[in-house]
Amino acid sequence: MDQVVHISPLLTALITVVSPLAAFLYQSLLGKRDQSGIISLLAITLSFIAGGLTWFTIWNNAPVTVQADWFTIGETSFKVGILLNNLSTLMLFLVPTVALPVHIYSRAYMKGDPGIHRYWMYLSLFCFAMLGLVIMDSLLLMYVFWELVGFASYLLIGFWFTRETAVQANKKAFLVNRIGDLGFLMGLAIVFTQFKTLNLVDLLGDNGLIYQSTIVDGLWVSPVNSLPQIWFTLGGLAFFLAAMAKSAQFPLHVWLPDAMEGPTSVSSLIHAATMVAAGVFLLATVFPLFSESALLFIAIIGTITAASAAYFALGQYDIKRILAFSTISQLGFMMVGIGIGTWDAALFHLTTHAFFKCLLFLSAGAVIHEMAHLKTHSHLDFDPQDLRNMGGLRQYMPNTFLLMSIASLALAGFPLTSGYLSKDSIIISSFEWALSKGSVYLLIPISLIIVSILTAFYIGRLLFKAFFGKFRLLDQLQDKLHGHPLHDAPKTMLFPMFILGVFCLFPLFSFNPFSYHDSWLMDGLLLDEYIFAPSHLAHLIIPAILLIGSIIGWIIGWKWYVQNRYPFKSANPALKVSLNQGYINQFYDVVFVKGTLKLAQFCYWFDQHVVDAFVSLIQSIVLSLSRLSVWIDKYIIDGLVNTVASVTYWTGHQVRLVQNGKIQTALYSVFLIVLLGLIYLLFF
Repeated sequence: MDQVVHISPLLTALITVVSPLAAFLYQSLLGKRDQSGIISLLAITLSFIAGGLTWFTIWNNAPVTVQADWFTIGETSFKVGILLNNLSTLMLFLVPTVALPVHIYSRAYMKGDPGIHRYWMYLSLFCFAMLGLVIMDSLLLMYVFWELVGFASYLLIGFWFTRETAVQANKKAFLVNRIGDLGFLMGLAIVFTQFKTLNLVDLLGDNGLIYQSTIVDGLWVSPVNSLPQIWFTLGGLAFFLAAMAKSAQFPLHVWLPDAMEGPTSVSSLIHAATMVAAGVFLLATVFPLFSESALLFIAIIGTITAASAAYFALGQYDIKRILAFSTISQLGFMMVGIGIGTWDAALFHLTTHAFFKCLLFLSAGAVIHEMAHLKTHSHLDFDPQDLRNMGGLRQYMPNTFLLMSIASLALAGFPLTSGYLSKDSIIISSFEWALSKGSVYLLIPISLIIVSILTAFYIGRLLFKAFFGKFRLLDQLQDKLHGHPLHDAPKTMLFPMFILGVFCLFPLFSFNPFSYHDSWLMDGLLLDEYIFAPSHLAHLIIPAILLIGSIIGWIIGWKWYVQNRYPFKSANPALKVSLNQGYINQFYDVVFVKGTLKLAQFCYWFDQHVVDAFVSLIQSIVLSLSRLSVWIDKYIIDGLVNTVASVTYWTGHQVRLVQNGKIQTALYSVFLIVLLGLIYLLFF
């Protein structure tokens, strides 16, 4: 054990990050010659072991950092380095812990796919990018890996690029995330202008530059520089813009539901557990940079995101889209945790959410996997992801049903699950925060309570429609179901799902199933002190309200979706708004897509009929002036010169005729001159 403890955490951290990179390079070189994925699986296993050793060594101990010179611009030197503290090592261990079951699961789920070699390559690239992001000690290096994470997700979302929907989805994700990346870049510019460094240790270390900054007479004063106070708020909001896109916050959330076009195993890893959590991790990292007004804005946006996404999930029929909106809603909870100042609670929920949401996606993938096989066998045309084509699956897939039920209970925040601890930590803290602020602030915790109850309802709806009642395609299949009966997922898919199911329960996070304060994770990330006083009554009343509300929601869901007492028609306006995601995509299509196209068309018309017409007019004027110049030069200037020349020539010619040596010509000339002289004298 002593030998394990004394292994350098810097070495194990590097092994954690570099292993997926090596797998990516290997798969890139071999291409289709290796489709097994063994190397990628071994690499992420090594990352899991090394990441665990790093976390075990660093957790609750002094941070470790190492730096090396990178490049110098002027008098400013930039360094490349690694920063290992509780926050970074938690993420360093979390990413491979979630990625390892996904890799094992993928070997069965993606078996036979013609592009499987690309899948392993992209997956390893993503894991490398995400692991590199969480241990960098510089905001500039974080930005580099931030972009690489976005690029890897772009490749994975569009993995099935022969589908037009997948192509449109990864294009949409790419464009929306560029908006957030612009925010990150603006944040870098503001921080560098104020502090002349982007190194996290210099900025946020003990007695760092940010902690030495103060607001004096409307100026944001640091030991290095001073800026108007507004830049303090704008700097924090710029980083939040980056997180809004990456973590799918309203109104930049629209890319995440469409990103479900990628393989379900991809959705489970990237768009539920890791990539979308990068925004929360970024905000927790730069938390001291946020002003009070910026934090309030974050809390408001998080609340709107949680509420709107929960509402949109209610009307969806695609099993993956329900989980996608659930992810957006839970990310809203985490943003509220950041906004109220309890980023430790936000990271706690990020961790628990990674496991139960990953399990939900893998369970949905198992269902889709079997439904797709049934579709191929029966030659029927139906959507294997549509809940309206399912029902009664628990008798065919009992293990999948059990595991998905555990994950659903964790998502709903049911007691004895990890989700109960982490979600309560945010909702109760938001209530205590609101009491310290004023009555109007209570709208945030009240909204979160309602959203939590809606969460229990929509995940119950998913379970009821998919696993209870009668299998809805049974009449169409008739005897075909006996020829290819639905069955549970294979063991290679169930085993990683079972491991994730264990992480959905409370013992791995706290021995006290009803108190998040006793969690080892909260203890390691716990802030020195909250800005609000605790409320012991809230710790009793809020969990009771959430539990009773959830049970009532499940009872209603049972009556509606199992006993077929559904009271609404499909044309119900509220359901149509939910199904169409609040028509936000349509609004963006009209305002931004079609608006941009119309603007381009107008610019084309303006260029053609105004700019080109004006240029043509100038051209005509210039050509006319040129022709006039040619005419004047030819007929006036050249004409005058030619006339003088002609007259001179004629005169000379005439004089030359006189000089012919004949006496009569000379007499004639003298007579003519005398005659002209007389005429002049007589008349003039």
